Amino acid sequence: MNVLPILLELQGIHENLRTIQRDLTAFPPDMATLDAELKAITKRQESASKELADARAKDESLDGELKLAERLQEHAKIAVKQSTHKVQYTAAIRELDDRERQKAAVARPLKEIRSRISALEKETAELEARHLQVRAQFDELHQIFLSEHENQVAARDLQQLRRSELEASLEPAALSRFNKLILQRQGRAVVPVDNGNCGGCRTKLRIPLLAQLREQGTIPCEFCQRVLFIPPKQ
Repeated sequence: MNVLPILLELQGIHENLRTIQRDLTAFPPDMATLDAELKAITKRQESASKELADARAKDESLDGELKLAERLQEHAKIAVKQSTHKVQYTAAIRELDDRERQKAAVARPLKEIRSRISALEKETAELEARHLQVRAQFDELHQIFLSEHENQVAARDLQQLRRSELEASLEPAALSRFNKLILQRQGRAVVPVDNGNCGGCRTKLRIPLLAQLREQGTIPCEFCQRVLFIPPKQ
């Protein structure tokens, strides 16, 4: 099967969809402001969520250390009570002091991390509430915006339908290579040979490669990997 016409049409559809998408995201100032706020809120939500997860993990670790310190402190208290000699008592008191300092050393950062968790939980709830509020305002305006651009919306839907039809006619491996090239090569996955040069990277093609291209119809460029073809005029 000659896939060149399919690839060329697909490439054109990708370009059309990019143009339509640019038009459908060229929001008026009020929508643009809401869209920017939504993006900022989402970014902060992601950051706060990670901070909260890290803080909770730290809290769990410190809580375990505190429980251990408390057990050791209780053991030290018992040792003080059970001491019957001055030397033994002095050593037990010293051990108890060490255990109390150990407990305090854990308790302080634990208190701080729990305070941080509380602040993050509050911020997360506020962000979620604000996100819902802004999203509702944006969606309301967006529906009006799309109704004013219904021709472009209809064109987008038709282009997406045709893209799906064309993609279904390609082998999965060929489609995967094409889609990667579309992303990596700024939308130019299929290019013509121009005076013996790759129409994408402008590299001079070797004569054996040109002969292979004339025989096979399409081959990848040795340098940029774009799909090469020779236009009818050549």
